[in-house]
Amino acid sequence: MTEIIKADAAQELDAFVASHPKGHFMQQSAWSKVKNNWMWRGILCRDEQGNIIGSMAVLIRRLPGGVPYSMLYSPRGPVCDLHDKAVFNELMDAAKQLAKEFNAYLLQIDTDTLVTDTEYERIALDYGFTAGARTKNFEGIQPRFVIRMDIEGKTEDEVFASFHSKTRYNVRVAKKNNVEVVIKGAEAAEEFHTIMIETGSRDNFTIRPTDYFRRMVEAYGENARIYMAYHDGQAIAGTLALHCGDKVWYLYGASSNEQRNKMPNYLLQWEMIRWAVETNCRVYDFRGISGDLDESNPLYGLYRFKKGFCPEITEFIGDFYYVYKPAVYKAVNAAQKLRKTIRKGH
Repeated sequence: MTEIIKADAAQELDAFVASHPKGHFMQQSAWSKVKNNWMWRGILCRDEQGNIIGSMAVLIRRLPGGVPYSMLYSPRGPVCDLHDKAVFNELMDAAKQLAKEFNAYLLQIDTDTLVTDTEYERIALDYGFTAGARTKNFEGIQPRFVIRMDIEGKTEDEVFASFHSKTRYNVRVAKKNNVEVVIKGAEAAEEFHTIMIETGSRDNFTIRPTDYFRRMVEAYGENARIYMAYHDGQAIAGTLALHCGDKVWYLYGASSNEQRNKMPNYLLQWEMIRWAVETNCRVYDFRGISGDLDESNPLYGLYRFKKGFCPEITEFIGDFYYVYKPAVYKAVNAAQKLRKTIRKGH
């Protein structure tokens, strides 16, 4: 039995996602407030007793230019026993109802499961999904390669001892240099964004506007934190972290061009990890890295920093696509490829 709900009636869904091993912050209704340029619907699957046994949050976006079609996207969904074919099929059947309501041409999912999960892959393919290309960098909406640290049942001392010796040293350097980390909320969005601008300019990447970070912290309330690092009263680095169920995610990080030798980013990571330990989490998620570990890769520095805390790489199974309207899907893909070609030409 399935039902489709809106964000203002998602209390049960949110609680289920927080309680489930496959739960993810993007599968909660708060994500609809962050992605406020998408519509949001939640799908619930219940057993005969009325207990929730599966859920899937779906973002809906109209194609630009007045084109009368939509795309459905379920980030890190669905949330269920991924080897229960009946529940998976019920959730996807309900998504077909959404596809009819919003005239969708495509459903994209990028489930929180390992690349080795061939049983889940078979269930998805049997339903009619197509697996996306398994690339190594950040070509998908969500990263396929992440670093996830297992902290279940561990003390702070045990977790800290698991870091590489150089990483432990750098955390201590920050403390020795009197770097102060302050936990803040939405009021710090502007301050954090200012350092993000500096980081984006230095490392050549596009950054989100201030309001995006503010919305995120306001949407998740006490489960979202901005960590700011100061030296002599000057903000020199910051991070943004989210907590959901048994996981804490490190989402964004920024550092000033000044005082980088004080190693504030290492202390910020440690403070976020401490939050995960304090809340009895099973996982601390450093989020994405490149799957290409060649030292010549411009993204290698990101991997080097994160592996100092945890060297184990988690490879997710990646994108799956269910095409409702093949002709529209083909036309949209062709238009996207043309835009990329034009951009490269300029």
